Amino acid sequence: MTPKFMIRQQQFGPIGAASAGIRLNTLAQLARHGSWQLELAHDRPHHLFVWITRGQGIALMDGARRGVGIHNALFLPARSLNAIDLGRQGFAQAITLPPDLALNLPTRPLHLRVRDVTAQGEMTSLLESLQREQNAGRPHSQNAMEAYCRLIAIWMQRHTDMSEEPDTAARRLMRGFFQRLVAPDAGVNVTVARHAEALEVTPTHLSRVCRAETGRTAAALIAERAQHRARMLLSETKVPVQDIARNLGFGSAAYFSRFLQQRTGASPSELRRRARA
Repeated sequence: MTPKFMIRQQQFGPIGAASAGIRLNTLAQLARHGSWQLELAHDRPHHLFVWITRGQGIALMDGARRGVGIHNALFLPARSLNAIDLGRQGFAQAITLPPDLALNLPTRPLHLRVRDVTAQGEMTSLLESLQREQNAGRPHSQNAMEAYCRLIAIWMQRHTDMSEEPDTAARRLMRGFFQRLVAPDAGVNVTVARHAEALEVTPTHLSRVCRAETGRTAAALIAERAQHRARMLLSETKVPVQDIARNLGFGSAAYFSRFLQQRTGASPSELRRRARA
């Protein structure tokens, strides 16, 4: 990847950035442009804590595909590749956390299946308190919300200690691949072969492990992240289409347009119009 591309990537800045403070939303509210915002492989500039209270689905995180359901907690550190699909019947609350908060949060993605009724009640109470503080708009509300998030961090620590999962070579390989996919210079022109070379495996092995661990091919994940970032740039900025194409490593605006047309059924300009409507 050329230095020029890396500079241009940085000029675009983080897309979908959270406000300076802590915010509690429903998971659906984080997908205001459409379900693709959650379901396509992507990364975020902030930490995300998710508490699922209805439905079941699939999450892509920490190098693997996982089944998720009621009373599951997910923690997704800033800039970690992830995707969540709870379907139409699912419901979850989501806390966005600035990455610079000193809360002793997990450094890797975390998935907890919480079966203890007392622990479930504790989380429900903490989220209700957080919601009340957010809605009240009283002085020092962010300080109070940070205190509740500190308790949520402790809650996660307690349950993490009881649910350590075995590590595998396949999972470590996928973590390395996920980290490469969210690097500043990771455009669609960085091929599976180049990723495999950097990870010291063959392209065939990387593709085979990727499909086994995530249910997606390595090439599909590369394309998914590019599609997500493209749609976010089209939805939330006024950056010209040709600059977005160049930023994401496409050889031309025409190739970029065909890429989106094949995957969404719409041109870049149409996707931008839909988002603004």
